[in-house]
Order: sequence, then C-alpha cells, then structure tokens
Amino acid sequence: MTTKAIFITGGGSGIGRAVAQRFAREGWRVGLADVNAKGLAETAALLPAGMSDTYVMDVRDRDAWRANLDDFTAKSGDRLDVLFNNAGIGTGGPIAEMSFEDLDRVVQINLVGVLNGAKIGHAYLAKTPGSCLLNTASASAIYGTSGLSVYSATKFGVRSLTEALDGEWYGDGIKVRDLVPAFIDTPLLQGPIEGSNRNIRESVTQAGLELSSADQVADAAWTAVHGDAVHTYVGKTAFRMKFAARWMPGQLRKMMRRGIGKS
Repeated sequence: MTTKAIFITGGGSGIGRAVAQRFAREGWRVGLADVNAKGLAETAALLPAGMSDTYVMDVRDRDAWRANLDDFTAKSGDRLDVLFNNAGIGTGGPIAEMSFEDLDRVVQINLVGVLNGAKIGHAYLAKTPGSCLLNTASASAIYGTSGLSVYSATKFGVRSLTEALDGEWYGDGIKVRDLVPAFIDTPLLQGPIEGSNRNIRESVTQAGLELSSADQVADAAWTAVHGDAVHTYVGKTAFRMKFAARWMPGQLRKMMRRGIGKS
C-alpha cells in the first residue's frame, strides 16, 4: 500500500500540529514547515519515528518553497496528496492604528504566502491523482471583523482563492478546499491588538464568543480533504456567522460595529 503524504505550513504549533497528528494517525507521511525550529522539533516528536520531515521555512520565500517541496516529495515517493496552506499570523487592531510594517506582514504571510504555496505547489499536486490543496481561511471571511480588518481582508482573499482554484484546477484532478474556523485556542490568538492592552484571545472571550480546539479543526481538515464541500465550517461561532450573514445581515452588521479589541 502506498503511503500518502501531506505537507503542512505552520506545522510548529496549533492547527498545523493537530492536523499533523491527525493525518499521522492514519498512516500518512508528514512534511512540517514553520519559521519556528523549536516548534517543528516538538511537533515531530509527537509523530511516528521516520514518518515526518521538518523544514524551517518562511512562506514568503519562494525559493524555499521549491527546495523543500522537492526534498519532501523525493522522500515521499514523488507523492503530494495534500498541501495544507495553514501558516498565518493574527496581528490585528483598527487599520488606522496599525503600523504599515504590521499591515504588510499580515498580508504577505496570510495571503501572499498562500498564493505562493498554491502556485508553486500545483506542479507537485498535479502528479498525484486525487490530490487536494487545503487552505486555512477564517470566520472573518464570512463577514469582515471590526478590529481585525486587515486580517479579515487576507482571509476573504484565501476564501475567494479557494473557490477560484477549485474551478481552475478541476481539470487537473486537484480538489481545492478550505477550513473556516471561528476562534481557535492556539498561540495565534496571543497576537497583539494595536491600540489596546489586550490580545485577541482576551478580546474574544470578553466578547462572549466560544473558543474551539485545534483538534476539532484537525478532524474538520480530514473531512474537508475527503469530502465534496469547498468550505468546511468549524465551531459554533462560524456556523452562527454563516447563518446570520445570509438571514440576518442587519443584526450581524450591528454586532460587528462593536468590534473585537475595543475597550
């Protein structure tokens, strides 16, 4: 039996780590990429010996993408069944109060990094029948989240890219899917909010919104890869926002005016 292979960005913690463990339990070979070498080593230690490869990589680095996918597929028997575009950062705050440096960094990592993975990963996915590009979007891509405007913009971009590529790549036999989680209790939520003395996690909990677990997202990732839905929603907040955006847009608009991170 041929061992399937998944390459995961942001594999050093949170959702990436949980997805690595979920797919490893099913016998998949796992490639882990992250800027955090310590986190990568910690994730790899949780996986079966000899079934994972780690790559210290910034998703903005296109040469690193090519070199690492070359290396991983050489070890996986030229297979790339799933490319999980997961790396992202949660820096937020009102756009008027964000620095241009933070604005550019969020866009480059959360959106351009995903575009890099898609464009470069296509050639590898196309060699593996039934392969899938899986992207991490967000409930912030259902309705723009006040206080996280730049983050929301990048996640809307990821969502629309997923829909577009699902059409573009259909003839190549590549499925394109995304995860649409609400707020997940991972290190991402420790990101600072400009103009506030709170981080995103504190603001979310004080707003009365529930936190889902990374393991819930990992199970959703398995379902997404093997299912037919383009978008897979995770957590009660995501489903409520999906419902409200369609049936109660006025109330959702009022809720978003209160914003995340406002004192």
